[in-house]
Amino acid sequence: MSMINQPKWLNNAVFYEIYPQSFCDTNADGIGDINGIISKLDYIKSLGCNAIWMNPCFASPFGDAGYDVSDYYTVAPRYGTNEDIKRLFSEVHKRDMHLLLDLVPGHTSVEHKWFKESLKAERNEFSDRYVWTDSIWEEPQGMGCIRGISDRDGSCAVNFFSHQPALNYGFYKPDPDKKWQQSTDSEGPKATLEELKNIMRFWLKMGADGFRVDMAGSLVKHDEEGKGTIKLWQNVRAFLDKEFPLAAMVSEWGEPDKSLQGGFHMDFLLHFGPSHYNDLFRCEEPFFSSRGKGDVSEFVKKYIENYEKSQRKGLICIPSGNHDMDRLARSIKGDNLKIAFAFLLSMPGAPFIYYGDEIGMNYVENLVSVEGGYGRTGSRSPMQWDDGINDGFSSAAKEKLYIKMDDSIDRPIASKQMADENSLYNEVKKLISIRQANSALLSKGEIEFIYAEKNEYPLCYLRSDEKQKILVIINPADREVNFPCDYKLKEKIYSFGGTVTAENGKISVPPCFAGYYVIE
Repeated sequence: MSMINQPKWLNNAVFYEIYPQSFCDTNADGIGDINGIISKLDYIKSLGCNAIWMNPCFASPFGDAGYDVSDYYTVAPRYGTNEDIKRLFSEVHKRDMHLLLDLVPGHTSVEHKWFKESLKAERNEFSDRYVWTDSIWEEPQGMGCIRGISDRDGSCAVNFFSHQPALNYGFYKPDPDKKWQQSTDSEGPKATLEELKNIMRFWLKMGADGFRVDMAGSLVKHDEEGKGTIKLWQNVRAFLDKEFPLAAMVSEWGEPDKSLQGGFHMDFLLHFGPSHYNDLFRCEEPFFSSRGKGDVSEFVKKYIENYEKSQRKGLICIPSGNHDMDRLARSIKGDNLKIAFAFLLSMPGAPFIYYGDEIGMNYVENLVSVEGGYGRTGSRSPMQWDDGINDGFSSAAKEKLYIKMDDSIDRPIASKQMADENSLYNEVKKLISIRQANSALLSKGEIEFIYAEKNEYPLCYLRSDEKQKILVIINPADREVNFPCDYKLKEKIYSFGGTVTAENGKISVPPCFAGYYVIE
């Protein structure tokens, strides 16, 4: 697998994920907007984040929080205008930061004009833009479908919700008995791919620095080994190399060997699938809980496997959370959040911090679903900025807010945490600056796991590059633990919670501890 040129800024990128609906509202309609994001760029920058991933901001009926696009070329009016986003790009760049838009290439909304055209019985240029069967009585296998809503005979495959018709990029191995299963070289799929490039071209020319791509592995259908989808993204990569060589591409795929082969620069570890990411933070006994009953070994095993497959390039991103999963603070409490960040900010690949995780925002329990959020709605509540009205998120009446605020008495507030040197916010800020000051801790530094035994604590790994070697020791458990280790700890560059002792080839680690050490 030949590795592609990576934009230099990705090597020390620390991303901040913004869910625009819930970030900052400047026009008192209860929904966050682009001007709100611009007003908070200095906050993001001062935390230490130098890159932003913004969830979808395009026109949409918002049946799935904007992952159901009705016009890829227009900013959703609730957030502002195309001029506003152009100004956002410019303000981001002024601060020497970068911004990735969220691209949803696999499906649109049923409101999209392409879909409305494809519903027509008479053939037109959009008839093959989506995956349609030939008969209303036949549904596409293994996919949900929409049918009986138009004069056109056939059922249209959906990718997720029933209002998200699947765009047609072809089938890797079309069934010869099913004429509607087009090959990836058919006219319809080729037109869809060209339109995808047009969309990317439009936003990159306007100033976007690249894309985080939603469900990147799902485009070509019946593509079990991902070969057709890899080939499709290689085609996109060739277009980008020619026209936008600095555009960064991060995939939601969860299989780094495939996405990196497809020309992506980085891949997300997903909270579903085989990554064991949930073993760390979101299961009955998370590894990072102070109860110390978790297991990190399966995660490490899978991580090493992916790391080797991706040629030890360290391009696997581990997020603190995102809009699709429970808030970190739902299962990890108190100082253990600091220990979790000591891990997240010392691993290879670009770290991603979900807005509000840096202050330990809560998952808001028992909310009615908003815009297709369902159980995810509690992780999407408004950012808690200060002690102003609605915690500084919006001056709208409380009942107008996009999602109900967290009203628990002890909810974290950014301004208070910024003023408290022992807060989670200030620990995260410190950890980011230590990462940026030590080349071995950056995205491309190598990793070697020293201690990650089944059902045991601590976790210990070595980060290194040609300049330095740093030993990271992480013990979330509320008990002292020890492990065999012959390294001499030369200089402590970070520690939280007590002091380690090293003697007779063994290191003893205090409870609830994280530390980074330069070694001989």
